[in-house]
Amino acid sequence: MRISRLQLLAAAGVAVASLALTACQDGTGTRDEGASASKPVASASSDSSSQAPKEGAASGDKGNGSTANGSGGDAAGSGDSGKGSSSGQGSSAGKGSSSGQGSSAGKGSGSGGSDDGPAAFNPCNGSNTSVSAAPVSRPVNHMLITVKNTGSKNCDLTYYPVLRFDEMQWVPQPVEDSKPQAVVTLAPGESGYAGVMLSAADGSGAGGTTGKKLAVGFQGRTPNSDGGPAAIPSLPAAGVYYDSSLTVTYWQYSKDDALTY
Repeated sequence: MRISRLQLLAAAGVAVASLALTACQDGTGTRDEGASASKPVASASSDSSSQAPKEGAASGDKGNGSTANGSGGDAAGSGDSGKGSSSGQGSSAGKGSSSGQGSSAGKGSGSGGSDDGPAAFNPCNGSNTSVSAAPVSRPVNHMLITVKNTGSKNCDLTYYPVLRFDEMQWVPQPVEDSKPQAVVTLAPGESGYAGVMLSAADGSGAGGTTGKKLAVGFQGRTPNSDGGPAAIPSLPAAGVYYDSSLTVTYWQYSKDDALTY
């Protein structure tokens, strides 16, 4: 009895399996559900592929686009896979120009204050000054030359006075240590000075003589140039003794500076 029951159960199992196999092969089982699911996937691929050329065909402010030799994913394919190709061309052109012109000009002028240019050169000389020559007690054997501006505008005393006693044939040399840093300029009524060493205090000078007449010459812009008429100051009645030691200072603003050398 036990064996017969087992045989019946086995036979029933075989029959159930046969029925299930038959159902799979008749086109109505689970295979149909798989196939129907695969078709929408292919369709979605086709739709997305066909959209690509449309989106890539526009560019710039102006453009023309075209597609050629292209098809969606449904042009060639089977099952779950598909093949497709697409090409797109686009062009854009734009032209623009801008121009602008501008100009500005300004002019201005102003005047006021003093002239920044160099003052006109006006030499002091015998025509616009009064000149005196007087021996001094200290230092010994010295004489002071004083020049006063008697004109109506400034005048310039350049370098040193050129001295000549009587008919002397040589020119006394200047004391270089007395050279000022700037030209002495005299306003109207002002005076300038030069010191003259007439003779050596120790008697070392040669060719001593007494001068009765003195001419004071003036220089121009450059050394030894003509500065205008000479002056003839009065000398003491006894005259002035001088020798080969005769020297003269550059023009100075003060008496003390003139008699220092």
